[in-house]
Amino acid sequence: MAVIHHTTLKPTKLELLTAWLPSRPWYRGAGQPELAKAGGFRLDDPQGEVGIEFMVVTDACGPEPVAYLVPLAYRGAPLEGAEHALVGTMEHGVLGRRWAYDGCHDPVLVARLTALIEGRAQAQDQNVSDTPAQEVVVSRAGGGPLSGDFTVTDDREGTALTTPRGPVLRLHRALEPVADGLFVPPQGAIGHVTGSWEAPDGTRAQGAFAVLHDGGRA
Repeated sequence: MAVIHHTTLKPTKLELLTAWLPSRPWYRGAGQPELAKAGGFRLDDPQGEVGIEFMVVTDACGPEPVAYLVPLAYRGAPLEGAEHALVGTMEHGVLGRRWAYDGCHDPVLVARLTALIEGRAQAQDQNVSDTPAQEVVVSRAGGGPLSGDFTVTDDREGTALTTPRGPVLRLHRALEPVADGLFVPPQGAIGHVTGSWEAPDGTRAQGAFAVLHDGGRA
């Protein structure tokens, strides 16, 4: 299991995201983000090399707060060929220089996300080592391995991980709370990952983090 270090980060994750989020096509704000950490979960890298975090942040810069899902991959050295996906670098009080990437473009994070959906990995608490994330729910119809040969596309609706033939995994970036905490999968969905986060008013919101669609129905 990955060890969570409670130490300093310079700049902080929120500072990095404040500069990075407005460059994303799915960002809905119109000004400088006003971010707060609202939840998320982690996944373990079996090799222990890459930190994997699915962070939820709320942005209060607009008329209504918006929650965003930001998968982040933390590495101890640059990831070759992923300069376009670099969120920024940080100085970690224990681990030293860390490169933070948009995790949808990091092969280790994507592999662990597919393992989560396949039932071969378990979501971990965001802040406590060796502790399952209790509010993350995974569902999948059918079995068999998912292809890892994804093409990543960002658009106004989120991020799509597509394969030449097979399911499409769509990550919801601007999160939509569901009524009564009951997520109803859309037509064509064959799997999903749902979770919860803290709304600015202190209540708990729930919604879909990722949905696996059958073929091109994304």
